[in-house]
Amino acid sequence: RYTAGHSTSVARYAEEIASRMGLSEEEVQLTHLCGLVHDIGKVGLPPGLLEKPGPLTLRERRQMEKHSAIGEMILAKVEDYAEIAAVVRHHHERIDGRGYPDGLVGGDIPLLSRIIAVADAYDAMTSDRPYREAMPSRVARLRLAQAVGTQFDTSVVAAFEAILADRGDSPRRAAGKILSASGHSIRAAVQSRGAA
Repeated sequence: RYTAGHSTSVARYAEEIASRMGLSEEEVQLTHLCGLVHDIGKVGLPPGLLEKPGPLTLRERRQMEKHSAIGEMILAKVEDYAEIAAVVRHHHERIDGRGYPDGLVGGDIPLLSRIIAVADAYDAMTSDRPYREAMPSRVARLRLAQAVGTQFDTSVVAAFEAILADRGDSPRRAAGKILSASGHSIRAAVQSRGAA
């Protein structure tokens, strides 16, 4: 099933990003756990919504957007999961404040939520879905790059791009031209983080 495999992939990508960004081992493991449970709130959505073969209606999109807040409510009931619950709540926020559920802006979004957002988007784009086939990695990477400074955090995308480039997933040159947004150089961001 897509959601289970997706969560495993998001957890793996997110853990790698956190490590590349120089977070502590404890934070890296916490990021992995957040990735595993980031979509737990989808259990509270109407049956059939996740597997709908076509585009969602506006009403269905609004229902889908509730999953992050539902996830927070579920996880907040677990002892010592308050931080994880907050990360899950905010993994669909956008740097420009146009995300949900709270419209947080930039650094007000928890760092781990910003990491999950990039891992989540990349895996969603590169996976087969009921309504479309998977995109090639190079296309997904360009889309991430184009959304730097609006949807995604510059340093998070920089770290993930460095990981994928190290693996040789696809040529980096085309993405490198776009990976400069809001006056920030992605390459400089990666180098300043001392990419491991």
